[in-house]
Amino acid sequence: MPIPHPFRGARPVAFSLLAVALAARPGASLASPANPHATPKTSAVLAYIEGLHQRTDRKILSGEFVGFLPETSMDLPEATFRQTGRWPAYIGVDYMNFGGHLIDTAIPNRIALEYWKAGGLVEVNVHLYNPLNPDPGTGLRDHGVKLTDLLVPGSAANAAWNRELDSVAAGLQQLQDAGAVVLWRPFHEMNGGWFWWGGKPPGDFKALWRYTFHYLTDTKGLNNLLWIYSPNMGFSPAAFYPGDDYADIVGLDAYTDSLDPFHVGGYHAVANLGKPFGFAEYGPHGPSDPPGDFDYRRLVPSIESHFPLTSFFMAWSDKWSPPNNLHARELFNDPLIITREDLPDWR
Repeated sequence: MPIPHPFRGARPVAFSLLAVALAARPGASLASPANPHATPKTSAVLAYIEGLHQRTDRKILSGEFVGFLPETSMDLPEATFRQTGRWPAYIGVDYMNFGGHLIDTAIPNRIALEYWKAGGLVEVNVHLYNPLNPDPGTGLRDHGVKLTDLLVPGSAANAAWNRELDSVAAGLQQLQDAGAVVLWRPFHEMNGGWFWWGGKPPGDFKALWRYTFHYLTDTKGLNNLLWIYSPNMGFSPAAFYPGDDYADIVGLDAYTDSLDPFHVGGYHAVANLGKPFGFAEYGPHGPSDPPGDFDYRRLVPSIESHFPLTSFFMAWSDKWSPPNNLHARELFNDPLIITREDLPDWR
C-alpha cells in the first residue's frame, strides 16, 4: 500500500431503506452486518453491495482515494468529473496525518460528509501508528510489536492502544452523528510485513481485530461501520480473516498493470470467504513510481475475465489514479461501472 514518506447533477429519487436493499437483492431480505446493532442505513448499504454481482445487469462500484493528510483534498474526484462527467461512487479518506504524525479527523470528515451529502459513499482508512513507540504518532513500519501485549487489560500497552482507538472513534462518531455510513478499513495488508500489525501469527492478528471490533462497536457504540478485510495480493490472504462475525466486506490490494491470476494471487481464497469482494486498493504498474501511462480501458475487461465476483474497486491516488493516467473517460462511462450518479439515495 503506497504511503508518502513520513517527511515529505440531479439526484435519483429517494428510496426507502428496505426498497434499496430488496432492489439490490431480489427475493432476499436485508443483509445482516457483522455488528448486530448496525443502523438500518448501514444494513441497506451492505445489502446493496452484496447484490451487485447477483444482478442480471452486473455492476461494479467505482472508488477513488483522495490522498493523505496534510494534502487530502477533493482534487482527484474533481479531476475525474472534469475528464469524464461522472463522480466516483465512493471516495476514501485516511485519518493519519503524515505531516503531524497524529490521528487527525477534521479534514477527512469534512470531505467525507460533503461526499455523503452529495449522494456518494465514503470509506475511512487509518494508517495506525504503533501505540508502543515512545515517539508519539510514529512507528507505522515498526517491527517486533507483539500484538497480544496490546490486549492485556490494565496494562500500559492496553491503555495506549485504547487511547489511539479513542482518537479514531471520535472521528467515526462525528460521521455517525451526521447519519453517514462508513466503509471502515483497518489493518490493511496484514499478510505483509511492512506495517507494525502485519506478518504476525494469524491468531494474534485475529485477536487484535476482534478486540478492535468490540471496542468500537460495544464500547464506543459505533453502529454505522461496515468492516472491510483487505489483505495484500499473494501470500496467505485468507489466513488472517477474523471470521464472519467480524467482517462485512473483503478485498485484495493489488498494484500491477496485469490484472490476471498469474500476477494477482489470492483471489479465490478471499472471494470464497463468502462476503462481497472487490479490489480494496488498485494501482497500475506497482507499489512505487508509477509512470502515469496506464490505459484504464483495460480494467473492466480484466475484472470480467479473471475476477468475476468483483463488486467494487478503489483506485489509489497520485499517479495511480485514473485522471492521472489514460482513458479515465472510458472507464467511468463503461456500462458496468457504477458512479455516484447511479446510487440510490440513502440520505
